[in-house]
Amino acid sequence: MVTRSEPARGDKASPLPGEAWGSERIILHADMDAFYAAIEQLDRPELRGRPVIVGGPSHRGVVSTASYEARPFGVHSAMPMAEARRRCPEAVVVSPRFDRYGEASSIIMQVFSTFSPRVEPLSLDEAFLDMSGSEKLFGSVEQMGLQLKGAVFEATGGLRVSVGISTTKFVAKVASDWRKPDALTLVPAAHILAFLWPLPVTKLWGVGPSTAKELERIGLRTIGDVGRSDRRRLERELGSLGEHLHRLAWADDPRGVEPDRQRLSLGAEMTLEHDIVGARAIVPHLRSAAERVARGLRDEGLLAGGVRVKLKTRTFKLHTRQRVLEQPTDSARPLVEAAEALLGEFDLRSPMRLVGLAAFQLTAETQARQRPLFPDVAHEKRRTLDRLMDSLQDKYGETALRRGEPEE
Repeated sequence: MVTRSEPARGDKASPLPGEAWGSERIILHADMDAFYAAIEQLDRPELRGRPVIVGGPSHRGVVSTASYEARPFGVHSAMPMAEARRRCPEAVVVSPRFDRYGEASSIIMQVFSTFSPRVEPLSLDEAFLDMSGSEKLFGSVEQMGLQLKGAVFEATGGLRVSVGISTTKFVAKVASDWRKPDALTLVPAAHILAFLWPLPVTKLWGVGPSTAKELERIGLRTIGDVGRSDRRRLERELGSLGEHLHRLAWADDPRGVEPDRQRLSLGAEMTLEHDIVGARAIVPHLRSAAERVARGLRDEGLLAGGVRVKLKTRTFKLHTRQRVLEQPTDSARPLVEAAEALLGEFDLRSPMRLVGLAAFQLTAETQARQRPLFPDVAHEKRRTLDRLMDSLQDKYGETALRRGEPEE
């Protein structure tokens, strides 16, 4: 195993012996470091070196990303904002700018595509790349990683990425996180078990807090403990998950990089400053979420075939309902109409602290089913208006033009 924590400019490190890799697959996992917070520090130099928390500014909000300066205080993503402020009172709290993050993501994914035609994005800030057979183009496996880090740094004006490279997706992903930030970790096949087995079981895909407690109950605390345990015992204790974890512990992960991996859903949700009760209070938040989701669909060239509504009560009980649309859409109005209809399936007497809306059954607009013989003229006019609003908001800002609320 070779590890480096190199400047993203691509400074040279000692070469990895070619025989350590042989003819094995070369799977690279690239993961941006504290992506949202890093962008805020890049755009606002006065924030550099200071703890930065990106998330909803209200005490009911949650942390989206914390800079590395905030993490020693125990601040992490998904933490309630009130707790994050308590742990790190000197942190600068910044509201997220998703348009800016999407812009940076597009640049980063374009860089990845210059290294390999086989890129599988997982989110805005991470992706798998299959670099097998690329040695003649980029040199050693280590040079591949260093060149990619340098290219991202250059294209984004200073953002850093951690890279893990191994022979499987699972090991590459674990490796990219091992020495963050700004790290390069190479794990050839001969070194995989030596790398994996000392790590805690929480590094295995599929192991959350409850499964970790269950594994600890039967004496399994490290990946090596799982690998050395009897597979049949794991299946008795955990069912099919036991077999899955045993295979991962031995780095048995034959999955390939899937360049055309399609997004399954696209959603927007908000944790509210104050609890709300009843449909009348919920609907405005659904409309806001639908506008955001519809814009995301149009930006990605997708149509939604279904809508899901998500509500969380004051006591943190989560409730969802969903339905399929009559016609795939990328407009907010059909999403809102379906969402409002779904509200009748909830018990709305409880105070709600979170409202969300998601689109699912997504298809590329270019692959959508054949247009009807008699098109819906109103629907087509609405789509034209949506795109006009998109272009005006892109030019003058999101607040320059807003859709009017219908009369009650």
